[in-house]
Amino acid sequence: MVSTAPYNEIAHWYEQEFLRSQEDDPIGVHRVLRQLLGEGAGSCLEIGCGTGIHASRLRALGWDPVGVDLSDGMLRYARGRLPVAQADAERLPLRDASVPATVAVVAHTDMPGYPAVVWEAARVLRTGGVFVHVGVHPCFCGGFADRGDPDAVVVRPGYLDGHWTKESWTDHGLRAKVGAAHWPLPELMHAFLDAGLTPERFAEGGGPTPTVLGLRARKFTPDAVPSPTVSARAGC
Repeated sequence: MVSTAPYNEIAHWYEQEFLRSQEDDPIGVHRVLRQLLGEGAGSCLEIGCGTGIHASRLRALGWDPVGVDLSDGMLRYARGRLPVAQADAERLPLRDASVPATVAVVAHTDMPGYPAVVWEAARVLRTGGVFVHVGVHPCFCGGFADRGDPDAVVVRPGYLDGHWTKESWTDHGLRAKVGAAHWPLPELMHAFLDAGLTPERFAEGGGPTPTVLGLRARKFTPDAVPSPTVSARAGC
């Protein structure tokens, strides 16, 4: 994860303006999270919890949400919604095998070292625990994708060039303000396999061209997962 917290500068805008545009779940984030996580009990760690807006949805499914985020600006809003800690997602302040569930919701593009984050999620999961990833769809969202016309998304060259960029088809979104990382689909999927997690279910959200890709993976072995073989790439 980046060593600074660019969201500090936009936390108020994110809470007061951006989130209002997402209340009706226009790209299916809430539906995909509910579908893949399902009902459960015990602690659910949200990695990159931001302002904590998903806490109520996790509670509605029976989970007890706790959150970590790098940005103290975002956490000022989150503290009224769930227990939180300010921490780097690549070094989670939890013991091995300590939680039954973890989620990352529209957060992976904010984490240049996301493969290491997935490894950390696997480390803190109990045997049988699940990690649910819900993020922007790598095939149709990125600096290479022009979504100005939602009925005809234009995918230009650049999909295979995983990198960090502020390039965007609009100057009103998050990417243009704080930048975002991108991984082609195989590289994103390999992060889960390399962490020793077994993918179980997938889901997409948004239309007519999907905006969201979700994945549920499970930790089946009590053995410690190996050190991550994929590290944050320079310049991503």
